[in-house]
Amino acid sequence: MRIEHFSADGFRNLENIDIDLHPELNVICGQNAQGKTNILEAIWLCTGERSFRGAKDRELIRLGGERFDIGLRFADKRRTQQIDYTLIRSEIRSKKIALNGVSVKNPSGLFGALECVVFTPEDLELSKGSPEVRRSFADLSVSQIKRSYRRVVDKYRRLLEQRNTQLKAAYQTADIGDMLDIWDIQLAQMGAYISMLRYNYCKKLEMAAQKLYSEISQGRERLEIEYHSTIYENLQGRTDYRNDLAAEYAEALKKSRAEDMRAGFTLKGVHRDDLHCKINGMYAKEYASQGQHRSIALIMKLAQAYILSEETGDAPCILLDDVMSELDAGRQEFVMSKIRDMQVIITCCGEEALRGRAAGGKVIKINSGRVI
Repeated sequence: MRIEHFSADGFRNLENIDIDLHPELNVICGQNAQGKTNILEAIWLCTGERSFRGAKDRELIRLGGERFDIGLRFADKRRTQQIDYTLIRSEIRSKKIALNGVSVKNPSGLFGALECVVFTPEDLELSKGSPEVRRSFADLSVSQIKRSYRRVVDKYRRLLEQRNTQLKAAYQTADIGDMLDIWDIQLAQMGAYISMLRYNYCKKLEMAAQKLYSEISQGRERLEIEYHSTIYENLQGRTDYRNDLAAEYAEALKKSRAEDMRAGFTLKGVHRDDLHCKINGMYAKEYASQGQHRSIALIMKLAQAYILSEETGDAPCILLDDVMSELDAGRQEFVMSKIRDMQVIITCCGEEALRGRAAGGKVIKINSGRVI
C-alpha cells in the first residue's frame, strides 16, 4: 500500500496542500501548531474511520471557512485508486465522498480501500490507560479486517443506551421486565458476536506481539495479552455466536438485572471488557515500569500493522504523529527496523528528531498550513 499523491484545502488550517509522496519514508516537519498532524488526520479520514483526535465534523473545516476538500491517490498490489472527500459547512450531515469517481453514501464505504495504521503520543498510554482505550484499539483493529464489524459495534452502543435509559426509569415503569427482555435479546446477539471477534483477534495479537516483545527485551521478558470478558469464563474454540454464545450472554444479563436496576446502567457486557497485558506473568498495569509500558504500546501497534498486512495481503501505510521524539534511541531504531518495508509518514518538529533516519526519503516542511 503506497500513497502517491495527497492534496487538501480548508481542512483545519491546511491551505493548497499538494504533495507527491515518497514510496518509503516521508518526514513532515515544522514547529507546533503549523498543520503537521492535520495532514495525517486528513489521510486517516480517507480510510473511512473517524478522526483519531475525536473531532466533530464541524471542527475539521477551517475556522471561518465553508468547506474542505481532500484528494488522495494510492496504489495497492492490484491497482491505483483515487479518493475525493469534501465536507461543506452548510451541508454538514452530507459528506461528498467518491472512490474512483463513484459516490459512496458514507465514510464506511471506504473501508478496505486505503489501509493505514496510525500511532500518536496518546497511544503510548495503551498499556496503562483505561480499559476503554484498549477496547477502542481492539474494535478499530478488528474493523480494519472485518468491514461489517463497525456497524455491529455502533448498533450495540445504541442498544446499550436504550437499555440504560430503561434501567434508570425502572421504578417508574410497570412492565420493565418485558421491556428489558427485548433489549437483552438484541444486546446478547450483538455482544456475542463482538466478544468472539475480539477474542480471536486478541489471540493473533498475542502471537505477533510475543515475538516482537521478545526482541525488544532481548529475550528477558515474555508478554501475554489476554481478552478479559465480563460475560464468558472461556471463549476458546467457541464459534456459535448466534445460539450458544448469545444464549449465555442473555442469561448473564438476566442474572445481573437486579444489580443493574440499582446501579441505573448495565454492569456487564462487551462495553466493560478489557485486554489484560502481562509481563512474565505479572499484570503490566500494576507492575510495569514506564519503559515497559512504552514497549508494550509500541509492540501492540506494530503487531496491529503486521496482522493487517497478513490478513489483507498488503502492507498498510504507517502514520507516526510526533511519536519518535517520545522514544529513546533504542526504541526509535527498533520501530524503524520493523516498518522498513512499509510506506511511512512521520511528523516531527525537526529532522534532527529522527537522528539522521530521514536519509533516502522525502522531507516536507510545513508552516501555517502551507508547504514551504
